[in-house]
Amino acid sequence: MTQDPTTEAVWVDCMVRIRSARDQSAFIALFRHFAPRVKGFLIKSGADPSLAEECMQEVMATVWQKANQYDETRASVATWIFTIARNRKIDMLRKQRRPEPEDLTWGPEPEPDQADVLELQQESVRLTRALAALPDKQRTLVESAYFGNLSHSEIAAETGLPLGTIKSRIRLALDRLRHEMR
Repeated sequence: MTQDPTTEAVWVDCMVRIRSARDQSAFIALFRHFAPRVKGFLIKSGADPSLAEECMQEVMATVWQKANQYDETRASVATWIFTIARNRKIDMLRKQRRPEPEDLTWGPEPEPDQADVLELQQESVRLTRALAALPDKQRTLVESAYFGNLSHSEIAAETGLPLGTIKSRIRLALDRLRHEMR
């Protein structure tokens, strides 16, 4: 194919040819059209250029390898390819955030400095006292948000209080805690 195909029927035809005959010329046409668009999509969605390039290569390899899974009755070729791209980007970002085994420490951790341990214990006691000194309504909300890991919306649903009230009480409680912890 010497011209740049632009209609969905042409892309579906390319996918059918790749799926049924492993047609390299059909894949080349698909690659030339979609690879730069996938890379641009990835960069626009926050990936750095090198990650976008690597991800785009994996996406296009997946298109070649899994062409038999494409179903033209469920999605357009572009939708199918960009869905693979989005999912691959998410996978790559998760992998970047996960420490590799060589980054993990092995063996026993060194003992912490006793002065740091004592300071942390004293700070914990002060925080416990400061929390206890809060009015019950504020303390309950702070505990739900910070110790129960609930969002403000989840606390509102659980307590029946308006979201604004919850935010105000937590803000007032945090101001009091900051003042007590100085």
